[in-house]
Amino acid sequence: MKLLLVQPPKRFWPYISEGDNYLLPQWMVCLAAAARSAGYETRMIDCAPRRTGWKSLAREIADWQPDFVGVGENHALYADESLRALKLAKEVRPGAVTIAGGTHFSNTAEQTLAHGFVDFIATREGEITLVDLMNAVRDGRDPETVQSIIFSRDGQITATPPRPLIEDLDSLPMPAYDIASMELYGNSRFLFSPGGATIFHSRGCVSNCRFCAWWLQMADVKVKDDGKQILKPRWRTKSVDYTVSEIELLAEKYNKKCLVFVDEYWNYDSAWNAAFSEALIKKNLGVVWFAFMRADAIVRDEENGVLEAMVRSGMVHVCVGVEHTDADKLASMGKGFYSSDTSTRCFHILRDKYPGVFRQGTFIVGTRQETRESMLNQVRYARHLDLDYPGFHPITPVPGTDVWREYDENGWIETKDFREYDWMTPIISSEHMTRSEIEDFLINLSKKFVSPRWFLRGITSRSAYRRRMYVWWLIVTFRVIWDSIRRRVKPFTTESYSFLVKPEWYDD
Repeated sequence: MKLLLVQPPKRFWPYISEGDNYLLPQWMVCLAAAARSAGYETRMIDCAPRRTGWKSLAREIADWQPDFVGVGENHALYADESLRALKLAKEVRPGAVTIAGGTHFSNTAEQTLAHGFVDFIATREGEITLVDLMNAVRDGRDPETVQSIIFSRDGQITATPPRPLIEDLDSLPMPAYDIASMELYGNSRFLFSPGGATIFHSRGCVSNCRFCAWWLQMADVKVKDDGKQILKPRWRTKSVDYTVSEIELLAEKYNKKCLVFVDEYWNYDSAWNAAFSEALIKKNLGVVWFAFMRADAIVRDEENGVLEAMVRSGMVHVCVGVEHTDADKLASMGKGFYSSDTSTRCFHILRDKYPGVFRQGTFIVGTRQETRESMLNQVRYARHLDLDYPGFHPITPVPGTDVWREYDENGWIETKDFREYDWMTPIISSEHMTRSEIEDFLINLSKKFVSPRWFLRGITSRSAYRRRMYVWWLIVTFRVIWDSIRRRVKPFTTESYSFLVKPEWYDD
């Protein structure tokens, strides 16, 4: 039997070209490897790097006639297009079993299944569940025997018990990079260069930030007597040997030398960080790498001598969820485990001791108490941290999170059209600013951060990676300006800077 995994045609942020988004979706190669190991003929169609539009996707599904079609989405961003792909699959291959995975569909199950063209929702980790579900369908077994799925039977929603997390990540097969058309990914000359490739060594997180859906998918679950599920954050990792062997495969077979780790919390385990760094230094594969990290763990690893080895092993880009300068705001987001002082120490350590490392931080704005002055304080704080790049994002209530529940109960969510959940478009108003005012002011934040001195410092860096990132920023800035002129839109207004836009091949 045949499984087709689909990443559908998708829109892009105007400030990032479609080519800059071509990084391999890890969920596809991980699920493909598990299905193939279980004997299923498996294909992937990632439409963006192939420039496969909706008409072409329909033809490919009709030609190959898969028995199962799967999509995934965690953060609502492309949920609408993922659902459209399953609807399309049912239209051109009526006999196909359609499966939606990821946190978003798990937490919008009733709404998702009501469409009528989604047969099953796979919740939590997918490798074992997907294979078990396909085996059940193949063998005529009752789907209620499959853990961690949600489906509709006779108009009633049925959710099976959660599957325990995979204890040994090394037991999973190597991701199926060989069927992923690796030559199409990570080809930007400047962004994540040279040769960008995604990878992960860990799953889950030890925190339960109220706005974040990432940890939900990989949490431990306890089911109470009344059926209510209690989630507890959980972090697991592959071994150093497994991770380094995967890097070796990417570097030597596919010439991918810039690794983009997609872990939620890369640097949780200091001992693992140290062993990994030393192993990678010893291998001498010529790779550089990027990771999402926590500020307090960076400070810890500097104090215990591990951070220096991480940099020597190729760490060239760090992104930290700073989120806010105000301690009360951090605590209200569930991030009371470190303060703005910790973020300051973290980034000043990187600036002063490891100047070749690209320093990126993310900030959450547009909260219920937001004012223009509090938003400006975020810019001032980003300057104080001396970042290479600050990402200012409006708080986005994602289904399943505490923020979603709180905002929904209070009637603060002003749209539930998930096509607007693009992490640039505000979803709520504050007590002092409308959604539109927050959106307009967001653009001013980035403009106020940028300066000639900031750019010259980056473009003259002795780090080739850091220079390329600044060149990339300059190129895309001119691209946005030129595109705005063509569309007769004033550059860096809401219309030119935000909202997802279709690439030219989207409908082909």
